[in-house]
Amino acid sequence: MTSQTLSPARSRLNASYRNLTLWTLQGWLAMFFIGAGYAKLSEPMANLVDLMRWPALVAPNMVRGLGLAEILLALLVLAPLVSWRQGRPLLVMAASGLLALEVVMLGLHAVGGDVGPAVTNLVLIAMTAPVLWMRAREVR
Repeated sequence: MTSQTLSPARSRLNASYRNLTLWTLQGWLAMFFIGAGYAKLSEPMANLVDLMRWPALVAPNMVRGLGLAEILLALLVLAPLVSWRQGRPLLVMAASGLLALEVVMLGLHAVGGDVGPAVTNLVLIAMTAPVLWMRAREVR
């Protein structure tokens, strides 16, 4: 096995590609969770129960609160657009919250036998985990 040292220009290029990839993932996460949160806030409960089984098992206020939390966390994922210095810790916190939410919902969907939403949560976890891991390394 050989080790090779990257030139400064190559290191900057790799960092640019990594940053572009992370921002792309952050944008997709924000779009998904803003849409999902908006649906939970605006759709009648009967429609939500038809789309997903779990809203029938909890209070309507919990579904609406979850929608609000999803929108807030999605916006915080984009917080570094406003201020990189103050936004990075907010981004890490939001990504942690989204990852926790996705893991809980994966378990809920898996236990309920909802294959589609469970796969969606697996994809969301695969998108959120690298964002959290790489951005948390930048905060230090």
